[in-house]
Amino acid sequence: MKGKILLVVGIGVGYVLGARAGRERYEDIKRIAGKFWNDPRVQRQFDDAEGFVKDKTPEVVSALASGAKKVATQVSGRKPSSKSSARTTPAQSSAASSGSSK
Repeated sequence: MKGKILLVVGIGVGYVLGARAGRERYEDIKRIAGKFWNDPRVQRQFDDAEGFVKDKTPEVVSALASGAKKVATQVSGRKPSSKSSARTTPAQSSAASSGSSK
Protein backbone atom coordinates (compact mmCIF):
# COMPACT_ATOMS: atom_id res chain seq x y z
CA MET A 1 0.00 0.00 0.00
CA LYS A 2 2.87 2.35 0.85
CA GLY A 3 4.37 1.79 -2.60
CA LYS A 4 1.11 2.70 -4.32
CA ILE A 5 0.82 5.91 -2.33
CA LEU A 6 4.39 6.86 -3.20
CA LEU A 7 3.69 6.14 -6.85
CA VAL A 8 0.63 8.41 -6.87
CA VAL A 9 2.54 11.16 -5.05
CA GLY A 10 5.43 10.82 -7.50
CA ILE A 11 3.12 11.09 -10.49
CA GLY A 12 1.49 14.16 -8.95
CA VAL A 13 4.82 15.87 -8.27
CA GLY A 14 6.01 15.05 -11.77
CA TYR A 15 2.85 16.48 -13.27
CA VAL A 16 3.12 19.73 -11.31
CA LEU A 17 6.80 20.19 -12.09
CA GLY A 18 6.22 19.32 -15.72
CA ALA A 19 3.39 21.80 -15.99
CA ARG A 20 5.56 24.53 -14.46
CA ALA A 21 8.47 23.75 -16.76
CA GLY A 22 6.20 24.07 -19.76
CA ARG A 23 6.81 23.72 -23.43
CA GLU A 24 10.13 25.60 -23.41
CA ARG A 25 11.81 23.06 -21.16
CA TYR A 26 10.38 20.21 -23.23
CA GLU A 27 11.88 21.75 -26.36
CA ASP A 28 15.25 22.16 -24.59
CA ILE A 29 15.27 18.50 -23.56
CA LYS A 30 14.24 17.44 -27.06
CA ARG A 31 17.01 19.56 -28.63
CA ILE A 32 19.67 18.18 -26.25
CA ALA A 33 18.56 14.58 -26.87
CA GLY A 34 18.65 15.13 -30.64
CA LYS A 35 22.10 16.67 -30.41
CA PHE A 36 23.32 13.71 -28.38
CA TRP A 37 21.79 11.13 -30.73
CA ASN A 38 23.22 12.77 -33.84
CA ASP A 39 26.74 13.01 -32.38
CA PRO A 40 29.12 11.03 -34.65
CA ARG A 41 30.63 9.19 -31.66
CA VAL A 42 27.21 7.95 -30.57
CA GLN A 43 26.29 6.92 -34.10
CA ARG A 44 29.61 5.06 -34.47
CA GLN A 45 28.91 3.10 -31.28
CA PHE A 46 25.37 2.40 -32.46
CA ASP A 47 26.66 1.10 -35.80
CA ASP A 48 29.22 -1.10 -34.02
CA ALA A 49 26.52 -2.55 -31.77
CA GLU A 50 24.22 -3.13 -34.73
CA GLY A 51 27.00 -4.96 -36.60
CA PHE A 52 27.74 -7.11 -33.55
CA VAL A 53 24.08 -8.11 -33.23
CA LYS A 54 23.87 -8.97 -36.93
CA ASP A 55 27.01 -11.12 -36.66
CA LYS A 56 25.78 -13.00 -33.58
CA THR A 57 22.17 -13.53 -34.69
CA PRO A 58 22.79 -16.86 -36.50
CA GLU A 59 24.61 -18.24 -33.46
CA VAL A 60 21.80 -17.21 -31.12
CA VAL A 61 19.15 -18.68 -33.41
CA SER A 62 21.08 -21.95 -33.60
CA ALA A 63 21.49 -22.12 -29.82
CA LEU A 64 17.80 -21.40 -29.26
CA ALA A 65 16.75 -24.01 -31.81
CA SER A 66 18.94 -26.72 -30.31
CA GLY A 67 17.74 -25.82 -26.81
CA ALA A 68 14.11 -26.01 -27.92
CA LYS A 69 14.70 -29.40 -29.54
CA LYS A 70 16.34 -30.68 -26.36
CA VAL A 71 13.43 -29.51 -24.21
CA ALA A 72 10.87 -30.96 -26.63
CA THR A 73 12.67 -34.30 -26.58
CA GLN A 74 12.80 -34.35 -22.79
CA VAL A 75 9.13 -33.47 -22.46
CA SER A 76 7.85 -35.92 -25.07
CA GLY A 77 10.14 -38.76 -23.97
CA ARG A 78 9.23 -38.50 -20.32
CA LYS A 79 8.34 -41.64 -18.44
CA PRO A 80 5.29 -41.53 -16.18
CA SER A 81 6.07 -40.96 -12.53
CA SER A 82 5.33 -43.62 -9.91
CA LYS A 83 2.32 -41.65 -8.71
CA SER A 84 0.61 -41.69 -12.09
CA SER A 85 1.33 -45.39 -12.70
CA ALA A 86 -0.27 -46.31 -9.36
CA ARG A 87 -3.55 -44.73 -10.38
CA THR A 88 -6.23 -46.92 -11.87
CA THR A 89 -7.86 -46.21 -15.16
CA PRO A 90 -11.65 -45.92 -15.41
CA ALA A 91 -11.79 -49.38 -17.05
CA GLN A 92 -9.81 -50.93 -14.19
CA SER A 93 -11.95 -49.29 -11.52
CA SER A 94 -15.21 -50.42 -13.15
CA ALA A 95 -13.89 -53.99 -13.49
CA ALA A 96 -12.85 -53.99 -9.85
CA SER A 97 -16.22 -52.69 -8.71
CA SER A 98 -18.17 -55.18 -10.83
CA GLY A 99 -16.06 -58.07 -9.47
CA SER A 100 -16.71 -57.04 -5.87
CA SER A 101 -20.48 -56.98 -6.30
CA LYS A 102 -20.71 -60.70 -7.12
